Amino acid sequence: MTTAHPDLHLPPRLLAPDGAPADLTAHEQRHGPLPYGDPDALLRSVAASGLTGRGGAAFPVHRKLAAVALAGRRTGRAPVVVANGAEGEPASRKDRTLLSLSPHLVLDGLQAAARVVGAAQAYLAVEDGASRLESAAAHRRDPVPVRVVRVPARFLSGQSSALARFVGGGPALPAHQDPPVRERGVRRAPTLVQNVETLAHLALVARYGADWFRGAGTPAQPGSALCTVHVPGHRPRVVEAPFGLPLHRLVPLEGMSAVLLGGYHGTWIPAADAARLPLDATTMGAGVLAALPADRCGPAETARVLRHLALQSAGQCGPCLNGLPRMAAAFRALATPGPQGGTRADVARWCGLVEGRGACHHPDGTARLARSALTTFAAELDAHARGSCTATDRTPLLPVPQET
Repeated sequence: MTTAHPDLHLPPRLLAPDGAPADLTAHEQRHGPLPYGDPDALLRSVAASGLTGRGGAAFPVHRKLAAVALAGRRTGRAPVVVANGAEGEPASRKDRTLLSLSPHLVLDGLQAAARVVGAAQAYLAVEDGASRLESAAAHRRDPVPVRVVRVPARFLSGQSSALARFVGGGPALPAHQDPPVRERGVRRAPTLVQNVETLAHLALVARYGADWFRGAGTPAQPGSALCTVHVPGHRPRVVEAPFGLPLHRLVPLEGMSAVLLGGYHGTWIPAADAARLPLDATTMGAGVLAALPADRCGPAETARVLRHLALQSAGQCGPCLNGLPRMAAAFRALATPGPQGGTRADVARWCGLVEGRGACHHPDGTARLARSALTTFAAELDAHARGSCTATDRTPLLPVPQET
């Protein structure tokens, strides 16, 4: 299910108003052809728009484009652009929904990015739907050919260095980013890895300009974003909403104890705090909003996710190989009513030890989630320490793939 938020007094930007998939004809009838103008002018327009990445880091897009273009000129090697549709976050549906309903908007953004950085090769990386997207790309007459690649369905497949290695013929595993992918990525060429939603926004900026883009959102955080909303008893839905919209307009908070903001590398926040927060580019992460009812066990939900994150690590560095499994096992113990000893203190200490020490940011995101759970569910953890659990419904809320 996909919707534009009713308080956004503008037609949907990324998805068709009727929620139907748009083929190339319907896409061009709605948006017209993509203008291939001066790359420097487009870069200036992107800078003026304030567009930031929608893959989790919220990094200014114009700076990323400029850095890759500069690396290409400095090294004399044509850059490579990679559209990142490898949505390994189990709770997110936004990227696959966008690729299903508006594939040509993403492909337009991929061409616009290639034009700005001077790329001669372009890739679209996805976990599923590759044949459908190959068909969509084949019906176009793009100046830069696009190759669709299917990546392994793992949490870290979409990490930029892992994606660059895989597209270049290696394993989909993160690498220490020195030099960074923007300087040496796919087959050692300067590489732009950009989330597919970001590219779709880029295509709209190329057509309609910076002022149009700033017609939604706030002056500090312009534009709209796709969010995956999880509410118990309902299927997850993808919502397009402007930055600055209060979270309570996106996810129901009555009867909820907490909200997971940003996904499995995000944070748990008490429902009372969520009621006072807006949709914010710096905290939305993977664009996931999940409401946890008061009758569910927050520590148990967290323990399930932490186990998944530990199993999904690349196992290439100490924090992933040792730290994350210990944190997951400790939180599983905390989720079971009974004596805790120093387990809570151990988890907090391990969070500090793993942060900033991994080959990628997977340990950092995992620690962020664990630390927020210790705070948000402190009262429930106290109850567990006394041998009881306040939860009356054991139905899992958050999707976690079956693993061994």
